[in-house]
Amino acid sequence: MSTVLVIGAGGVSSVAVHKMAMNAGIFTDIHLASRTKAKCDAIAASVKERTGVDVKTYEIDAEEVPAMVKLIDKVQPSLVVNLALPYQDLPIMDACLEAGVDYLDTANYEPKDQAKFEYSWQWAYHDRFKEAGIMALLGSGFDPGVTSVFTMWLKKHKLKTIRTLDILDCNGGDHGQAFATNFNPEINIREVTAPARHWENGEFVETPAMAKKVQFDFEAVGPKNMYMMYHEELESLAKFVPELERARFWMTFGDEYIKHLTVLQNVGMTGIEPVRFQGKDIIPLQFLAAVLPKPETLGPTTTGKTNIGCIATGEALDGSGEKTFYIKNICDHEDAFAETGNQAVSYTTGVPAMIGSAMVVQGLWKGQGVFNIEELDPDPFMDMLNAHGLPWTVEELAAPVDF
Repeated sequence: MSTVLVIGAGGVSSVAVHKMAMNAGIFTDIHLASRTKAKCDAIAASVKERTGVDVKTYEIDAEEVPAMVKLIDKVQPSLVVNLALPYQDLPIMDACLEAGVDYLDTANYEPKDQAKFEYSWQWAYHDRFKEAGIMALLGSGFDPGVTSVFTMWLKKHKLKTIRTLDILDCNGGDHGQAFATNFNPEINIREVTAPARHWENGEFVETPAMAKKVQFDFEAVGPKNMYMMYHEELESLAKFVPELERARFWMTFGDEYIKHLTVLQNVGMTGIEPVRFQGKDIIPLQFLAAVLPKPETLGPTTTGKTNIGCIATGEALDGSGEKTFYIKNICDHEDAFAETGNQAVSYTTGVPAMIGSAMVVQGLWKGQGVFNIEELDPDPFMDMLNAHGLPWTVEELAAPVDF
């Protein structure tokens, strides 16, 4: 018997809960809680219609630790799956510590008042989780998550060392909106507008946001402009792949997205400092997020594919010299919607959240303390990707890719 408590009711949560229900042999009892119970109820209704599985729902403010502890004590889960906002990571971890239950998330902590996300806050919990005899698994999404597992699978099976690593995230989907983000608008825009950082020669090098643009021809999508930016798996990969000379993260954006984002920045709508309006303090970015289309509503109109993967160059495991491998997944927006009622950006994060949860509750990944996904055996996770909607391919390239 494995009971899970999922926190959050956005698109990623919807996918994860649907996929958990499709694996009732692993997840025998599913509970779902968020600030807005109606969102949980809508997911539960869809799950019931598609799978026949009942999901119990609750209203919770994840930042209220005593309330979270009370809910955990009521549900008695073996794992709390945090699919809420990154701002809520630490209070949920606090609640798990107090209740003595394992924890999993898909994105690292970020303070509300500063557009800065790093693992230091969560890594600081390691000793407390170890002393409590419980496990916290960080970053079980796609990026971070699958891209990190891809990297460690290459290191286990193809490359003795990895000298250079490029993570390529391409969303070739079209949702028909003038401007919309495929995951939480507030988090998306904070990430994109932050300075770019990449790992090179033992340190992070910072460059202006969106300053480096390269065109790349993505399989099943075609040529797309991708921009170098910072993403949290660079921090954990630099720690757990110590021989890395250079690691970069790239994400594609269309010209229309860039045009709208530039205008919004120029008029101050992406700011996170309070602005006084009609006698109340408002955060411009939060107001913008409120008026933009919700990511979970984009599924019915989104077509096209995503293509996310890693290109790694290093010393071959078989001693045959330096080699370059490209490992990736291609996901279809319409197929994802047909299966779970959500577009592929939610799907590619929600499925790995389910798989990471399965690793923990089945004991395939276990430990006491705080762990990043890079520290654990990639093989069972990779097997489940193939079996549950995110099949991957790996190919050897003739030469390193030079961006």
